[in-house]
Amino acid sequence: MGPVAVVGGGTIGVAWSIVFARAGRVVALYEPDDARRALARDDVIRRLRALAVCGLLDEDPGDVAGRVRPGGDLPSAVRGATYVQECAPEDADLKRALFEELEGLAAPDAVLASSSSAIPPSSLAPAVRDPSRVLVAHPGNPPYLLPVVEVVPSPLTSAATVERARGLLSSVGMSPIVLRREVEGFVFNRLQGAVLREAYCLVRDGVVDPQDVDTVMREGLGRRWAFLGPFETVELNTEGGIDEHAARMGPAYARMGAERGQHDPWTDEMVAQVSAAVQARLPRERWRDHVLWRDSALMALEAFRRRTPLLAGPSPAEPAGAGGAAAHAARVEPARAGDPDGGAAR
Repeated sequence: MGPVAVVGGGTIGVAWSIVFARAGRVVALYEPDDARRALARDDVIRRLRALAVCGLLDEDPGDVAGRVRPGGDLPSAVRGATYVQECAPEDADLKRALFEELEGLAAPDAVLASSSSAIPPSSLAPAVRDPSRVLVAHPGNPPYLLPVVEVVPSPLTSAATVERARGLLSSVGMSPIVLRREVEGFVFNRLQGAVLREAYCLVRDGVVDPQDVDTVMREGLGRRWAFLGPFETVELNTEGGIDEHAARMGPAYARMGAERGQHDPWTDEMVAQVSAAVQARLPRERWRDHVLWRDSALMALEAFRRRTPLLAGPSPAEPAGAGGAAAHAARVEPARAGDPDGGAAR
């Protein structure tokens, strides 16, 4: 397995480094700022220890951290890498300048991937002579806990580059989806944005308080969406599946959209396409079995919530900044206290 380079030692750069190192890859983590680089070393080991406490690490945290090698020299970090994951701040000019430099340093066949949340790859491609190897690989945050990653090619990205990126990301435990074409915000943020836009509107219009919006998501939609997508959810909500749900609820959803100035009707052709895709995983002839599976999964989640106080949220008695995890942190910190080098990666 070839080495991987992560360019940028902020939160996402550290998280990507953990993804690759946990899968056995040697990671060159480039960060030009000395102070930030020291923090990155500490962040890597602390997060790995937290994963170990929760039983989510198959090796000693120090061994995994030892595969992450922070440095302040970009040519040394990128040299020999088969895959480069750029994690600079969300600034198109900065990223273009960085990609121009990366192209001259990385191997000619190295994939050049950006972690951009919204900047399309076609905005980065003009910075390089060979745009066929440039794409966006946008993760959920943090990617070592949210395995979905959006692989977004530009019109100039080669099919071989897309396949190499998809294959590598799959090999390190990620769940890549490949967009057929680029759109601003990609899929993750468009879905998240749709919910946020409506949430803000409901508060603005005096329908509900912000706390109640979060309660609806946390205690309702979010529980189902923890293991079902929105299409799968409605497939199991109505006997007859997506087709019946669209027939019953489509007009109401159309009116809701029109209220917000949107006109996006669910056409028969679109409903049929979605229905067929969902039934590939949830065959309709087993609908009742699948509903029982959904309910059993919700029961398992509820049972886990009841025996895991951490999920109830931060305690009012905790000090500021504890983040609802004081008890959890106490389980992790003792290992760090005995570390001879203060928790730095080894």
